[in-house]
Amino acid sequence: MSEQARDAMVSEPLALEVSARASEAGEVLSRDAVRAVLVTDGGRLVGVVTRKTLVREVVASGRDPSTTTLGEIAEPPNATIESTMPLDEAFSLLEQQDYERVPVVEHGMLVGALSRSLVQRRLAEDEPPESAES
Repeated sequence: MSEQARDAMVSEPLALEVSARASEAGEVLSRDAVRAVLVTDGGRLVGVVTRKTLVREVVASGRDPSTTTLGEIAEPPNATIESTMPLDEAFSLLEQQDYERVPVVEHGMLVGALSRSLVQRRLAEDEPPESAES
């Protein structure tokens, strides 16, 4: 059986609940490696908050980051991948859409995140070595 997205995903991706405050997302997003915070409601993926979201929806709008919830400002994710999607198809989607990371879901529930660089490495490891012609 071919590998599926769940075989290469990062389990337990960084996520905050809809009730979390914008200030909490700001703290997380201030880390260099973090580009987006996934927003969940009881484990169900409901959206994404990025630095751009915080600037537009909180700072530029004059909202208070200590009282604004992520549920109020989260945007729908650009894409999600079902955990059962074949890994090569998932990689094609990431490549075609130029996505670095995509949330992985099972029936709407967040179960992981798929990184293009990790999938690329995983697929490369699975390729048989070039055979030497004698």
